[in-house]
Order: sequence, then structure tokens, then C-alpha cells
Amino acid sequence: MLPPHHSLSVPVIILLTINILVSYGAKWTYTGPDGEHHWAKHYPFCGGAFQSPIDFQTPLLRYEPNLAPIELRNYNLSRNEQLTLSNNGHSECVSRMACHFLTTVQLSLPSRMYVTSLPNRYSADQMHLHWGAPSLLPGSEHTINGKQFAAELHIVHFNSDKYPNMSMAVDKSDGLAVLGVLIEVGEFNPAFEHFLKYINGIKYKDQKIQVPAFNIRDLLPSRLDQYYRYDGSLTTPPCYPSVLWTVFRNPVTFSIQQFQALASAMYSSSIQESAPVPLNGNYRKPQLTDNRVVLVSFQDGRALHGILKAATALQRRQVIQKLLVGDLADLADEGLYQLLPAASPKPRTTGKWKNTRKSQRTHAPGINKQRWQQNNLPSDTTGSRGGNNAYAPTTAWQKGTHGWQSVGKYSVNEAALCYGSLAERTERQLRGVHDQAQLTQALHKSVFPELNLRSYLACRSELDLETVRLLLRGRPSDEANELDHSLTVATMGRKKKPAVSYRASSRATTKKPMRNSQSTFGKNNANNNAYSNAYINANRHNRIQPLEWED
Repeated sequence: MLPPHHSLSVPVIILLTINILVSYGAKWTYTGPDGEHHWAKHYPFCGGAFQSPIDFQTPLLRYEPNLAPIELRNYNLSRNEQLTLSNNGHSECVSRMACHFLTTVQLSLPSRMYVTSLPNRYSADQMHLHWGAPSLLPGSEHTINGKQFAAELHIVHFNSDKYPNMSMAVDKSDGLAVLGVLIEVGEFNPAFEHFLKYINGIKYKDQKIQVPAFNIRDLLPSRLDQYYRYDGSLTTPPCYPSVLWTVFRNPVTFSIQQFQALASAMYSSSIQESAPVPLNGNYRKPQLTDNRVVLVSFQDGRALHGILKAATALQRRQVIQKLLVGDLADLADEGLYQLLPAASPKPRTTGKWKNTRKSQRTHAPGINKQRWQQNNLPSDTTGSRGGNNAYAPTTAWQKGTHGWQSVGKYSVNEAALCYGSLAERTERQLRGVHDQAQLTQALHKSVFPELNLRSYLACRSELDLETVRLLLRGRPSDEANELDHSLTVATMGRKKKPAVSYRASSRATTKKPMRNSQSTFGKNNANNNAYSNAYINANRHNRIQPLEWED
């Protein structure tokens, strides 16, 4: 291994970049040896943070009255215009950037279509569908309290205020916005016939035909003011967490005949192959929530009565300011529980899927955990001071392209993360490490705290303990260690509670958040004593060491 001060030669950098591109060009499927449980082997972000889809469980919902109705522009296309309908299969990626295009049946869309009422202008690029199998109807990716729908439509938009096209936006943290439409079997839907009637022309992978344009708005539900909103990712490799998701509350319908036409007419294999592979069951299973919450624009109905209201952005900025400049001893004694997320359940899954996800999230054999605790992995955002710490003090509002957000006299860098370059630079820093599990872990540890903080300030996440530790890096070690100790003990107390089992057919049970620190420390004296020795050893050098907890 090269010494830390040694610079990589140009040929070595080229070889490492080629290795990344080859890895990102690996074959993938939804099932089998290249199925979604193995995506992270070649696409490290698939095993990382803020993944999609998720299950919209009621305990995750936060009512946000300021969410505006979705406003669409230029969705009513002229029939004189031609759109490209294609069968892109779902078996491999041609490059790390173009991977998201290989989804299923896809319809190209003109970029003059765009969505307002979002933080930026997002222009349309394409739409595609996910569905089940003819013999197994459900096939939506997002679910509502465990209920899976027959299919799901995604209309993909890119941030055209900042990026010239989809390829440039796909790996940026603010690059994409997707409208999701849940579909159930019911009445015949004439809007879907605009392209389903041409489906036999794209039976095999890579086939394309031109179809007349139509009013894309007709594919959406009548009410555009009721929806779920959260921060997530592409649901296919390379799984970049670059998507602002808007999934409409009310599903649309199509007939059983329309579903059968979609689920049985196409193949994911090419016409030259002797054994055609049906194109169906092309949906990803629910992912871990990672302390995210789901904002909703509605609060009616008995099922949603009394759901929590999202904390305001001002309240969240005040919490961050207390961590950066406040009295940490007071926080440890009094303000502990405003920093901890309410205990949120894992997605309802079958036992088999839960076990697989657990093994995917834990370290692979042979990984040196202490090495990851000590590494300062690169970040695409750096503070004005503090190196890799993106949450550095400043005495003035920073201007220019970096987009700083003021938090008192401190600020947080809002510049977009670029996942492609982050993966390349992390690969270079690892220098010769070829274990993809290590790369996945390294990228997760580098990206998650920044994603969590950005999402927290946007009211779409609860603050994670690892993010708190990152914010405390520049604080006096004794005070930071005291707060970290209190937070960790409280978190440990929550994790010691009996696990709640979630199944697709059952209703979610929510763990109740603890009310005060006294009750927690009183009930967990044994845990506290056991923890104290480990804590003292971990902080022997007066610095906070990340602790590993089993899911």
C-alpha cells in the first residue's frame, strides 16, 4: 500500500476509474443470483442510505399543511408529436450513468413538460412502469401499511434549473424528482391504451417504436393535492439517493385485461435468444427507513386522525444551533429527547427478506470495523473551515454557488453531493481494496450523516445519532463526550426493547417514544453499568468513537 502522502499516478487513477465503470456495468436482475439482494456487490449505493421504495406506515407520516398541490405544465401533448416507446428490459447497465434508463417498458417525454411547486423546476425525461406477474397480481414498489398494488407508474423529472439533462442530474443529491402513481385493477382506463395498444411492437429487449403523444395528465389521479413526500433513491441500480419522491395518495385503475397485456406481452431477453425470459415481477421490495419520515399533504379520515405534525424548519435549525454552539451539558441533562428520533419500525417484510436485509447491512467477514471508524472519507461538501466536516463555523452568510444555509452564526453547506465522483474518490482512497462490501460500507459512512442532516433540516428525517456525533466534532471533547454518552445510553435503552415483528398481513405496531431521561436511566441501570466500561475505553483519547449496533 502506498504511504498516505504519496500521490497516485495517472495510469493508476485511470485503472481505478475503469474498475468502477466495469463494476457499474455488471448484470443485474430482480431475482436469482443477480437479484436485488446482491445489487450492492456491484452497485454500492444499493446497500447504502436513503433507499427506495419504502412502506408508508402510519407511524412514519407527518402532516405538513404547507405542501402545495402539484402543478403540471405542458403535460397535454399534441397527437401530432411522436414519443418513443421502448422495451429496455432490466438485465444490465451500459454505464454507471445510464443504468437508470434500463427499467422496463419506457415512454420518452419532452423536457418542455415540467413540474412546479417543488424547490426547483423539474423537467420531464421519461415514464415507466413496474408490475407483478400474471399469476401474482401485486407489483407496485411503494406500499401503504403493507398493502401492495397491482402496478406503479413513475414519471421521472430532472432538476433543469441546475443540470442540462438527465444524465448530468442522475447522480446529484438534488438531481431528480419522481411522481409515483399507484395502480389497482378495476375499471378500464382509456389513458393507458394510448401506449398499451402498441405493446406488441416492443415484445423483446431493445425494441423501440414511435407512438402518437397524448395528454399525460390523464394517467394521474384527479386530485393532485394529496400525496406522500420523502427523500429517496432510484429503485434500480445504481440506486443513487438522488430522488425527491411524490407518491399520490389515491390510486388509479386499469382493467384486468390491460394488466394482463402489460404483464404477459413482453420479454426481458432479446429476439435472438432461444429461451425468452418474461418481463414481469420488475419491482424492488421495501427498504429500511433510515430515520426518514414521510410528509403528507392530507389529514383526513379515521386512519390518519391525530398523526404527528412535522416539526418546523425553525425548530430544527435551533436544535442544530444548540449542538454547534449551545451548552452541551444542559442538552445532556434536559434536552436529550428532542435530539432522538421516535423509534420507527422497519418495513413489513417476510422473514426471508428481513434476514437478507440484515445480512446486507452488517459488515461482511474480514472487514476491520476500527479502520472505518478512523478513516476520514472524502466528502463533496466541505466547510469554510474544518476539512471534511461540512458543518463548519462561519461568521458571515456564505454566498456563491455553494448554497450555504445559515444556522445562527454557523452554517451548513447545501451544495449538491455528486455520488459518481464520490464513489470514484472513495475507491481511490481505499487504494487496492477490491472488496465491494468495504466500498459499500465506506460510502454509507461518508454519505449518510450529510443526507440525514439535509433531510432533517427539510423536515423529512429525524436526527440520527451518527449525525449528532459529526456535528460535535469541533466541540470541547469533555462536553461532547458527556452528551454522546447520554444519547448512546438512551438509544441503547430503546434497542433493548423487544423487537416488533412486521408482516405484510398485519397492522404496524409502533414503539412509544420515551418521555423523560429519568425514566430511561432508571429502567436501564444494568445496561448503563455494562455500557460505562465500554464507553470509557472507546473514549480513552477524548474523542467520540462511532459505536456499532446490530439492527
